Amino acid sequence: MKAAQSPLLQQTHGLRQAIRRKAHTGVTSGLAQGAMQGNVVILTADWASEFLLYCQKNPVACPLIGVSEVGNFTMPELGHDIDMRHDVPEYYVYHNGEKVESRSDIEALWQDDMVAFVLGCSFSFELALTQAGLTPRNIEEDVNVSMFETNIATVPAGRFFGNTVVTMRPYVPKDAIRAIQITTRFPKAHGAPLHFGTPDAIGIQDLNNPDYGDAVTIKNGEVPVFWACGVTPQVAIRNAKPPICITHAPGKMLVTDLLDTDLSVM
Repeated sequence: MKAAQSPLLQQTHGLRQAIRRKAHTGVTSGLAQGAMQGNVVILTADWASEFLLYCQKNPVACPLIGVSEVGNFTMPELGHDIDMRHDVPEYYVYHNGEKVESRSDIEALWQDDMVAFVLGCSFSFELALTQAGLTPRNIEEDVNVSMFETNIATVPAGRFFGNTVVTMRPYVPKDAIRAIQITTRFPKAHGAPLHFGTPDAIGIQDLNNPDYGDAVTIKNGEVPVFWACGVTPQVAIRNAKPPICITHAPGKMLVTDLLDTDLSVM
């Protein structure tokens, strides 16, 4: 981690504070670029070991970057003063696999036996794409990234199973090849795409109707490029049906103090 006075760490800490004050409640794509962002899953300890195994068996869709101690809502290895009860713009609450509500904080729901998992996010490679002249369309259009459930099965672990969720960013073919080369360096942010072109081959019928997030413009000559997404565990949670589970709302991530380059493969 870099020194606390660095401009980027000032941004990440300031953004978390704004989220904690409810001053920022929107998506985090394009914010604090250069910092690792994370998908969040919070389970009770009796479900945590199975979910940990699920992540280990599915490292592309579920790349772990942090796991809390039981009952500890701080994650000092990911950032200064992180509070997992407050530092995500919107939380989804699941009971027995069904989403029952969304909340701006989960302090009232936190239990002493809870374990927080943070998984890498494709938002973390968006700076590298932008620096290469490949700014993602969702950033250009100031919307959430498009996310789709696919027919690509994950590897089951215990009670957790389901298909992979992907994000989609469109590029002309030559830029798609460059995007593949760039994102391969970021395995903890899902790495290289799983698929490009022919969305129906992975079970996606309508690119204008994403399962999560927003539709983006696909221009003439562009092909859709699909990366694994950290919303994948939310499908597995629906199937596993734990009594309680808390996640981030898609596109509204935990912003850490880790740099994207800290976890890249150069």
